[in-house]
Amino acid sequence: MNVGEGQPLLSIPPAMTVRGVSFTYGVRQSPSVAPVLDCIQSVIPSGQIVGILGPNGSGKSTFLKLLAGLLKPRKGVISLFGDSLEQLSAREVAKRVAFVPQETLQVFPFTIAEMVLMGRSPHHGGWGGWHWEDREDREIATAAMQELDVQHLGNRFVTDVSGGERQRAVIARALAQQPQVLLLDEPTAFLDLHHQLDIAKILRRLNRERGLTVVLVSHDVNLVSQYCDTILLLHQGRIIQEGAPGAVIREEVLQEVYGCSVLVDRHPQSGLPRVSLPVCG
Repeated sequence: MNVGEGQPLLSIPPAMTVRGVSFTYGVRQSPSVAPVLDCIQSVIPSGQIVGILGPNGSGKSTFLKLLAGLLKPRKGVISLFGDSLEQLSAREVAKRVAFVPQETLQVFPFTIAEMVLMGRSPHHGGWGGWHWEDREDREIATAAMQELDVQHLGNRFVTDVSGGERQRAVIARALAQQPQVLLLDEPTAFLDLHHQLDIAKILRRLNRERGLTVVLVSHDVNLVSQYCDTILLLHQGRIIQEGAPGAVIREEVLQEVYGCSVLVDRHPQSGLPRVSLPVCG
């Protein structure tokens, strides 16, 4: 069940609100450096799956890092359930927002169980006050591993499991934070079709059963169309389309943004937009 199902929409506060946000890497004030993101305005509804699409260099990953509080806007304000991210400590943000980066390579040979348990760190006073044997933490981490079907891998090293298993474990670590918002950067990248579908189904289940707000960046237009409630389409650092899949996934819009011809029809099962590339003869 989605958060607030059966309640008036006006009673549901947005998970995140983005007002006039701009961001430039490196130089703060330089008219010669184009901003990566320029005057972004958006509302992330609570209890939805929101997909962020756009070509390479459009600012998708930067936008996600701003939502996670990992980067600070040069201009504008980002609010988390009404609270400005800049007014919250990193620990306070981490209690409410979990971020799953695209690169999850582990240098140190932690086990899956150890890595998932690390998700509990925002709920403690830092490593100096950490108690690995805390019963509640272990119960929460175990429940997260069960949710993602990686409990049987608990004693395996992160470096010794498949890409799909490692991705599920990383999402389990994020769930162990007990967040209200889950942010994911290319969660199905480098995975085969079976594991792509597996991750997509898991995210939908977490959203529907827990009311978890999910925001994901992806290059997979069809995955976003089929599994997301709302889509943000970025182009040259701006959101040029925002709305339901049927309003955003349109031939003329995609052709303008991606600079190539596409064919858009309806998926035979869902009825949602489906994108194909034309055959070159």
